[in-house]
Amino acid sequence: MQQTMEQNNTRFSGTTPRLRDKKVVDMMANKRRLVEVPYTATLAHTMNALVANQVLAVPVAAPPGQWIGAGGSMIVEADRQTGAARKHYIGMATMLDILAHIAGNDGDQLMVDEGGVHDGGFDLKHKMSVPVSSIIGHCLEGLSLWTLNPNTSIIDCMEVFSKGIHRALVPLDSHMDNVSGVELVESASSYQMLTQMDVLRFLKEHAEASTELNGILARTVSEVGAVTERVYAITDHTKVIDAIKCMRIALLNAVPIVCSSTANEDDHKQLVNGRGRRLLGTFSATDIRGCHLSTLKTWLSVSALEFTETIAANPLLSSNPDAGESVRELVACGVDSTLAEVVDKVVTKHVHRIWVVDQQGLLMGLISLTDVIRVIRHAVMSEA
Repeated sequence: MQQTMEQNNTRFSGTTPRLRDKKVVDMMANKRRLVEVPYTATLAHTMNALVANQVLAVPVAAPPGQWIGAGGSMIVEADRQTGAARKHYIGMATMLDILAHIAGNDGDQLMVDEGGVHDGGFDLKHKMSVPVSSIIGHCLEGLSLWTLNPNTSIIDCMEVFSKGIHRALVPLDSHMDNVSGVELVESASSYQMLTQMDVLRFLKEHAEASTELNGILARTVSEVGAVTERVYAITDHTKVIDAIKCMRIALLNAVPIVCSSTANEDDHKQLVNGRGRRLLGTFSATDIRGCHLSTLKTWLSVSALEFTETIAANPLLSSNPDAGESVRELVACGVDSTLAEVVDKVVTKHVHRIWVVDQQGLLMGLISLTDVIRVIRHAVMSEA
């Protein structure tokens, strides 16, 4: 009888699991082994690892004591028994780093003109044969190497991810004395990777059980200030090689493809202001990752729009297991869409940004994973 009364009291007391009480370790239950590459791996092998594991970045491991870690970090894998260092993670190799290397700003670039493609000393096979350690830091994200202690609260983790850090290593059995927080120095026998997508997937799975989270996710994206109105784009005439160069310069993992100006004022080799233009597609680092290296050079001279449409529909040209779709879906939302709708779309479609369009399909802005995490955390903290 007393047990029944206690259960009823708990049921109707209004106590539900609070997001601020959850920790990083709660998000790591179903995470797989860490995907990494050795510092001697070529870019071609690194890209194969990205494709095979469907990830956009991998940590680079080197022998201990021979390298300075990215950003001054010292993150090592150590023997569980002796604590002796076995390997040192010296940085992250991202798809954007590889794209930056392919595009290059040196003399051995691919030359593209009206006559098609010709080599200006460009050798893609040679470019992809260099060691991955040589490209770390081509883009700032490659220098972003952090660890998050498993005891760190999800709120603190979200603060880190709301500032543009996309992923962090989580030690499974830390040898350090730190209790929680983000660190540049860590020693553990093994690690797992936690990403922004993992955080949003966790929030989506636990939203129904949290009255607090449900109320926040019911708000519209415009109400919580999640929309970034300044959005850079490429046109439907921008070639793949020029799109890659634009992404390298602006440090963007993806750009929207929009209709060209009717006044023919666009420079198709440069980013344009995409706001107010009709959205046609998305060109992202994932598209290049999914393209067979043997066919990539051929595709560099075609328009990015044609590339995305053809690669997405032809499994013979792509190493992406999802290839073969006749029509590539545009993942977008409206300014009156709820946070719940946005979270559901980015998680189920596994995209890292969502375009905001009006009723006519004109681009109004974008919402990144960073934006979503930022506004959810702010709302949780405001209700504390």
